[in-house]
Amino acid sequence: MPAARAPARPLPGPLPTAAWVIHPSTFYCCRAVAPRPGGRTRGGRPWTEGVDVAGRRNNGVLAVWAEAQRQQQRREEAQWRAQAAEQRRQERESRESQRSAARGEREALRAYQQSREAEAARRTAELDSRVTELREVLRTGLAQPAFRPAALLTPGQVPPFEPGRLGVPVPMPDQAQYHVQPPDAVQSRNPAIRRQYEEYLAQARARFEQDWYRAQAAEADRQRRLGEYHQQYLAWVADHRRQDEERGSRTRELLERLRGGEAEAVQEYFTAVLYASARWPEGFPHNLVAAWEASSRELVVNWELPGAEVVPGAARVRYVKSDDREAEVARPATERKALYREVLAQSGLRVVTELFRADADGLLGSVVLNGFVRGIDPATGREAERFLLTATVSRAEFSALSLDRVAAVECLLGLGGKLSARPERLDEVKPDRLPQTVGGSLAGQGGEDEPDLFEMDPIEFEELIAELFRARGYRVMTTARSGDAGVDVVAEDLDPVTGGRIVIQAKRYRSTVSPTAVRDLDSTVRHHGAIKGILVTTAGFGPGSYDYIRNKPLSLVTGPELVELLAEQGLRGRLGPAPQGRPGSGPAAGAAAAAGSGGATAEEPGGAVRLEISWQSRTVGGDPVELDVSAFLCASGRVLSDEHFVFFNNPQDPDGAVSLHPTHSVAGQPARGAALSIDLARLAPGVEEVVIAVSTEEETPPALPLGYVHGLAVQAALGSAADGPERWAGGTAGIADTAMTVGSIRRTGAGGWRFEAGPDPVPGGLAGLAARWGVSVE
Repeated sequence: MPAARAPARPLPGPLPTAAWVIHPSTFYCCRAVAPRPGGRTRGGRPWTEGVDVAGRRNNGVLAVWAEAQRQQQRREEAQWRAQAAEQRRQERESRESQRSAARGEREALRAYQQSREAEAARRTAELDSRVTELREVLRTGLAQPAFRPAALLTPGQVPPFEPGRLGVPVPMPDQAQYHVQPPDAVQSRNPAIRRQYEEYLAQARARFEQDWYRAQAAEADRQRRLGEYHQQYLAWVADHRRQDEERGSRTRELLERLRGGEAEAVQEYFTAVLYASARWPEGFPHNLVAAWEASSRELVVNWELPGAEVVPGAARVRYVKSDDREAEVARPATERKALYREVLAQSGLRVVTELFRADADGLLGSVVLNGFVRGIDPATGREAERFLLTATVSRAEFSALSLDRVAAVECLLGLGGKLSARPERLDEVKPDRLPQTVGGSLAGQGGEDEPDLFEMDPIEFEELIAELFRARGYRVMTTARSGDAGVDVVAEDLDPVTGGRIVIQAKRYRSTVSPTAVRDLDSTVRHHGAIKGILVTTAGFGPGSYDYIRNKPLSLVTGPELVELLAEQGLRGRLGPAPQGRPGSGPAAGAAAAAGSGGATAEEPGGAVRLEISWQSRTVGGDPVELDVSAFLCASGRVLSDEHFVFFNNPQDPDGAVSLHPTHSVAGQPARGAALSIDLARLAPGVEEVVIAVSTEEETPPALPLGYVHGLAVQAALGSAADGPERWAGGTAGIADTAMTVGSIRRTGAGGWRFEAGPDPVPGGLAGLAARWGVSVE
């Protein structure tokens, strides 16, 4: 039987040290049990038994629960610690991001401010560079090589042939790209696969051949176009060289005249010297007038100087951080005034220097330089030339100067020159001598014979047009020959109310200017923002051109009108060869006589008459029906020659006796008109009759009958040159033809002339008229 259980005895001594497990709601105590007698162990450790505080054995349930609670608490604490760590990490990152953003903003602000400061420094450097450039006007001119006549003979550079894409051959097809993979040994035993391979191979071969032939054709076309383009290039080179040879021939002729001391050649050469002057500061004009006096070997030049605005008003630019703006620090007024006077003095000395250095043949004995600016004349309130310096420098005085070491103002005054004390206020000095006081003409104008405008060099023609408008009170400059954007001359009307820029095109043509040129002028006017455009030609314009300019800021000047304008300003020019045996009776003289007498001369028979033909146009299809006026210089019922047929494409006969003035609006009337000026004394001896005719415009065929035009009338200003009615107003009502004669001026048996008016319809328009009077019609 089992042994009896010994009764429980009190534990001897104090309780062993207890280990407490704390839970939020309950305390548990486990006593460490001393090893039982016998030394039994569990797992090598002393055997212990868990008992509660009452001494009962623990069954382990609470311990497991307590351990679970403890693990749960540890997990919650770990989660809380992780969340706290994550929160602290996010807070650290946020603070770091904020610090980084603030640092970035500070850096961005610092970079922005530095860029503004750099911009202010750049502008300051530009101001300093501009002032340095102004202080070295004379030094810069001395550093340039002296102009030599040989420079005028330098041929223009011919650019090499550049075929562009035409120079790239067309690539031929690569046969490898058409390769068809053959079947292997096993597949080749299959008849279907072999047939399919052969089909693919045939297709690839066909594609290759097709692409090859196409590439060959493209290459042949490329070579053809390349050859054509090269031929065009060769033709252009030949024309360029021909022009160079012509220019060289004219230049050599000029140099021969220059060495002979011819006034016009001297003026032209030294004018070219100053025009070719380079490396002037920006904003400095290049306008001048020159005159040469051969007897004293003195060249008188009016040279335009820059205005006071070329001196910067600011000394430096600084950046104000507080207002985030750039502020200009003003240059002291005394410094601006002193610098402007120095600029004027250096400019004057440089002009004199360049003239003497270019005089390799020793033509110049002295130079009179008058420097002017354009400003308001206080006496008239209008813009005028205000002379700010003048100096007369002899060759001996110039040779004694060391210009690289002089003080410009003191040097100019030491040469006896005069410089305005207050040039910024346009206080004038009295010029020593003006070009207008020199005998002869200015800047290449002059000569005993009237120049033929048809034969005039294009550049000379443009200069003549510029001189014409300059004489009429405009400020004028000519444009560069290349890149002129459709403008030959730019004139400025200085009127403060109605003034502005005017663009002028000069057409030295023998045939009628096409309406396309007029439309191009209109586009040029808009492009340049000009107030007006003027097209000047030695020929004439068709009715379509006059229709186009209606209600547009455009004006057309024909050859005869140009001759009249030149004569009004004391300039000379004629259209075609001068008549033999009639000195001084060129077109300019005839036109000036007609203009001076209001269109007719009341002198002996053989004077000039003027016929005004006017009409009122009806509108058809939105376009007015206009008339072309023509004249036939006839003998025995036929024109003397095709050149004696005067119409819009040939506005004057070879002798300059009959001139057709262009169609225009009649002042104060709703009518259109054209005029014929006839100098009976200049008619060829064989002319028996001058027939006047009209025809409807044929630019938009078919031409309409004359019945669409009403109010046709002829006003004759005959004076004593001829007799006959002074007015005819027969009208055109019911006329179905497109042309008719309106009258003629016939030679009488007594040697006089008589105007006879009367309509005679002619079918076929202008061509019908030409055929009737024997003009060859192509």
